[in-house]
Amino acid sequence: MPDEELLDRIADTASAREHPVVIGISGFCGSGKSTLARTLVHDVDGAVRMRGDDFLDPARSHRRSTDWDGVDRGRLVSTVLSPFRDRRPSTFQRYDWSSSRLGPEEPLVQAEVLIIDLIGLFHPDTLPVLDLTIWCDVHLDTATRRGLARDRALGRAHDDLWRDVWVPNEQDFVHRFAPREAADVLYSG
Repeated sequence: MPDEELLDRIADTASAREHPVVIGISGFCGSGKSTLARTLVHDVDGAVRMRGDDFLDPARSHRRSTDWDGVDRGRLVSTVLSPFRDRRPSTFQRYDWSSSRLGPEEPLVQAEVLIIDLIGLFHPDTLPVLDLTIWCDVHLDTATRRGLARDRALGRAHDDLWRDVWVPNEQDFVHRFAPREAADVLYSG
């Protein structure tokens, strides 16, 4: 359960805006982003969640990059984040992992608070449309151990990806964009 200070910060952010609020949660793979997002959706009135994994390109997210190129930020901003904040109708497509392509268009939900959890989210392309940024403040080694354990428990053999792609991508992204410093809130859970 998030602490009262975080919930108060979210309430203050929402009350200070004249538009629906977008809360971005980021951190390393395995840092607890999705767990925190699910908890906040339960604890924050009028909140809905958008899974960041729906905006990953699996081919690109399995390659080395210095900016988490596998995150389709352009699609996320243009079809979800900006229209949501502007209360404009929009449709978007989730990545369908079972068919390896974008799924059917679906209407963007209307709500007062949208929570998005995603690696590589605190980037110059997305920061302007995030009203509150929360960094899951877990050391990369700890997050990696957690992520590997989660993947193994799910029967996913991603050890090589973690070692050769995802951990180096995290290190490069931190060096290039300093996402922890871009966060309004550091959350250690």
